[in-house]
Amino acid sequence: MKISEVAKSVNLPISTIRYYEKIGIITDEHILRDKNNYRVYAQSIIQHLEVVKQCLAVGFTIHEIQSMISKQGFSSNEQASVIQAKITEIEEAQKKLENSKQNLYDILKADITCEDGFGKY
Repeated sequence: MKISEVAKSVNLPISTIRYYEKIGIITDEHILRDKNNYRVYAQSIIQHLEVVKQCLAVGFTIHEIQSMISKQGFSSNEQASVIQAKITEIEEAQKKLENSKQNLYDILKADITCEDGFGKY
């Protein structure tokens, strides 16, 4: 597949695909070369990039994904550990957001206005 076909199939910009290749998110197993030495992507690239997109969507960073790819496989225990760590991280973020929301409700209840200056009652 040409890069434009891959981009269209996975709904990613060509520049993102090139970036992923540059930083090792797309590994050599997904890249072939034609007789003119142009890149041709294996069909497996579609599933690979969909998994990358899913990982990003649930909160993994690009660097975490790089690390997972460089390991070239996980045991069931390692995979469970990585996923559980991400769940814990998300739960902590949810608690912080809930606290922030409660603080905003408290400000509303305190009837603090800025009409006479910032934070004056």
